[in-house]
Amino acid sequence: MSASSNAPDIAARQQRRGFWLRTLHSWHWISSAICLVGMLLFAITGVTLNHSSAIEAKPHTLNRKVEMPASVLRALGTREDGNAPLPGTVADWLGDVLPVSIGKQNAEWSSDEVYLSLPRPGGDAWLSIDRASGAVEYERTTRGWIAYLNDLHKGRNAGTAWRWFIDVFALACLVFCITGLFLLQMHARQRRATWPYVALGLALPLLLALLFIH
Repeated sequence: MSASSNAPDIAARQQRRGFWLRTLHSWHWISSAICLVGMLLFAITGVTLNHSSAIEAKPHTLNRKVEMPASVLRALGTREDGNAPLPGTVADWLGDVLPVSIGKQNAEWSSDEVYLSLPRPGGDAWLSIDRASGAVEYERTTRGWIAYLNDLHKGRNAGTAWRWFIDVFALACLVFCITGLFLLQMHARQRRATWPYVALGLALPLLLALLFIH
């Protein structure tokens, strides 16, 4: 078979290769742009979490006590036990007089007290209402920016929107890694160290886990 008869097949293969290279490069750089800031955040907080015992946190605590007006106190109604959100009137009043956003979080109800736990990234908070006197006590503890970012890394007490962000970020990372793998495969002929480096990336954590984690 002559070289001229092979030319259309070679041109078609090169055209397909060019198409897939352009497509993979597009998906790769778009996913890398989406992942960039998130990946930096998770990489840095991976280090801070790994050395959390060596990073000293200095908690700061805010404590506030206020009296709830009788008209607002009556809005609590007659519920005596169980878990349920605070009435809107009570939640709005608390948001006005205290540095807190109540929303629709469930509180713990008893005949004497309503207790609301308000966990947050990098800290904690709680609020209690004395149902007889209307005395309200609020306490918030913060452990600094490093603790805040560490909790974001873990998705701890960060809410639904942040959980969705982590899911989308993880999907973008998968696209980034998979397109990178196909690009490695397409360039492997010109870069002989490609697969040894990929194998090293697999073998190193595997060996560390087998030899040093018990």
